[in-house]
Amino acid sequence: MDNRRVLIVDDDRSLLKSLGEILRTEGYSVDAAETGTEALEKSRSQRYDVALLDIKLPDIEGTELLRLVDGKLPQTIKIVITGYPSTENAVKALNLKADGYIIKPVNPRELLKTMEGKLREQSESENMTEEKVAKWIETRAQKL
Repeated sequence: MDNRRVLIVDDDRSLLKSLGEILRTEGYSVDAAETGTEALEKSRSQRYDVALLDIKLPDIEGTELLRLVDGKLPQTIKIVITGYPSTENAVKALNLKADGYIIKPVNPRELLKTMEGKLREQSESENMTEEKVAKWIETRAQKL
């Protein structure tokens, strides 16, 4: 892993601290935000590989933050974390391009498995695209 960057957005400081410690132990570089506003400010100056987004924040609804983060950082893997699970929240999050939906209390193994799986999928997709471009160039060059 090449020092992947993670943004954790949650108003629960103990969760920010514990998830941050776990992710740092696994080699991730971690930033934390307690509000949606703080998260958006951080996303203006930093690119993140993964954003972990709480669904209930003091200043903005998590699904609205998900939409805004997707607009600013479309390549970022976005995983919703919620203590308020409902079918409505899950469907709304997935319709807003969430890459995962995890229910609190967060199981660190489940979170890491989800993150690593999504990062691997993204990497494979990017590599496949590069391979297709290379093949297209090679095919065009042979025709010249």
